[in-house]
Amino acid sequence: MSSQLHNPKLDPNPPSNTQKDPDDWVSGDEPMTGAQASYLTTLSEEARLPPPEEGLTKAEASKRIDELKAKLGLAESH
Repeated sequence: MSSQLHNPKLDPNPPSNTQKDPDDWVSGDEPMTGAQASYLTTLSEEARLPPPEEGLTKAEASKRIDELKAKLGLAESH
């Protein structure tokens, strides 16, 4: 008798583990990355808003990116 194990890589509709609340990030309190700062600056310019303030955490930067993407109509559809 053979039992077939579930392979998530072959699942046509796999559950997502990429969506995690930034407040729950282990590294959320660390300073934002250079990539986050650059992307925030670009999004702020496109939205005609002042650039992001220095000293944001990774979690704060991620939330701000999501807000700006939604404002600009760039939010991903799920």
